[in-house]
Amino acid sequence: MKNLSWRLIVIAAVIVAAVIYVIPTFQPGIWPHKKINLGLDLQGGMHLMLEVDADRAVENTIDRVGQEMRDQLKKERIRTLGIERVSAVKLAVKIADEEDIKRFDELLDKEFRDLRTVARTVKDGVMEMVLDIPDNEADHIRKLAVDQALETIRNRIDQFGVSEPDIRIQGDRRILIQLPGIKDAQRAKDLIGKTALLEFKLLDEENDVQAALGGNLPAGSEILYETNEDPATRRVQKIPFLVKKRTALTGAYLTDARVQIDSQYNEPYVSITFDKKGARLFEQITADNVKRRLAIVLDDNIYSAPVIQERIAGGEARITGSFTTEEARDLAIVLRAGALPAPVQILEERTVGPSLGSDSIRKGLLSMCVGGLLVVLFMAVYYKGSGLVADFALILNILLIAGGLAGFGATLTLPGIAGIILTIGMAVDANVLIFERIREEMGLGKTPRAAVDAGYERATLTIMDANVTTLIAALVLFQFGTGPVKGFAVTLSLGVVASLFTALVLTRAVFDYFLISRKVRAISI
Repeated sequence: MKNLSWRLIVIAAVIVAAVIYVIPTFQPGIWPHKKINLGLDLQGGMHLMLEVDADRAVENTIDRVGQEMRDQLKKERIRTLGIERVSAVKLAVKIADEEDIKRFDELLDKEFRDLRTVARTVKDGVMEMVLDIPDNEADHIRKLAVDQALETIRNRIDQFGVSEPDIRIQGDRRILIQLPGIKDAQRAKDLIGKTALLEFKLLDEENDVQAALGGNLPAGSEILYETNEDPATRRVQKIPFLVKKRTALTGAYLTDARVQIDSQYNEPYVSITFDKKGARLFEQITADNVKRRLAIVLDDNIYSAPVIQERIAGGEARITGSFTTEEARDLAIVLRAGALPAPVQILEERTVGPSLGSDSIRKGLLSMCVGGLLVVLFMAVYYKGSGLVADFALILNILLIAGGLAGFGATLTLPGIAGIILTIGMAVDANVLIFERIREEMGLGKTPRAAVDAGYERATLTIMDANVTTLIAALVLFQFGTGPVKGFAVTLSLGVVASLFTALVLTRAVFDYFLISRKVRAISI
């Protein structure tokens, strides 16, 4: 009786916990817990396959190294005839003076030892050296770019507010994204695909923009555009600016970006805050360039180019433009999440409508109900009263799976429903083994209680072996599977654990209750 009491307490606690976790799915807001999450195939949403342009990350690294080299040479007063990128991963350095060549070699060994010398030639007293990034380092940069892109995209989507997104790397350079329940697909694509490289560049005010547009582009400068759209006519105007190629400050030093409302014009803008180092750099830039214009550039598009009126301390700035509140919010999200280390390209895009998802749910539930009903009828007809006990355990088994999905925050997919249907058959399979053992024991003339004890004792090991091996296979599917396979593995794993509990603990407690507490002398089996 004592064992039975403890068993009933455990069963009651498990059932109550399952009910508590399941209720919010059908009546949201009753309990402070999330409901069962539905996958992309059940509630609709968006499927994207992105490819990271990892080679661009290597090119950016070479450009950065080239700029660092120019700064170091200027600091050390080493004269050069030029430093330029001659291919995606190669830098060419030209130096004429013998003393400068010697000092450059020393600087190379000290500050740029990771660069590899590809070629070194001397012609007419001019030394030309070609440097590049070693292959293993280039591969590491490419892999790091993909990993960083994954984390940046994940941060953006988390701030966007999508529940249970599925984001993972596939292959070497591809990222798979599934966003269940997304309503505005275009906005999500813009948020994910925006590189969000924020740069502050000084305008080239010594040279003429029109001359540069005519082909006379000064060295060290480039043409970028500010795009304005008239809200009434929807007409887009592009204003050219001649800016310095060299970036004075980047968004790498940002600590925060928030949407604010301009009190004068009642328009949204994005307020940005730099860290301590960024604040010092921004203060120095503004102090050195009073009365000059500083362009705020995002992904090669100029948002504004205000005149620096005075030194700006405090490490704060604002990005203004013709924003809607939604556009300003999205811009703040991508700035907070950080820039992508390399551009991404959308290779594949699929949108699953909510009507298709609801149709999948209806058909999946219908198949589960039909399959469950057939199993229930078979057990009731073939095993009579004991079959009803198994049917009761089967219903609770489904409840426990649903509670497990909600409790662990797992996502229910269409293959997951298939896993539940498979579990229905597996759950009664354990009861079939037990009932057949009980029949054999009763055929040998044992009392009902002795037959039940022997039946459970002899069948338990077999049931454990069968279910543990299935659980191992399900865990392997979960670990190495993707998308639909993972959804199937989740419900299968929960179903195996639930069926073990209901078959070995729940049904045994029901039999013990009738045989010990109610003193029943015969079993309907």
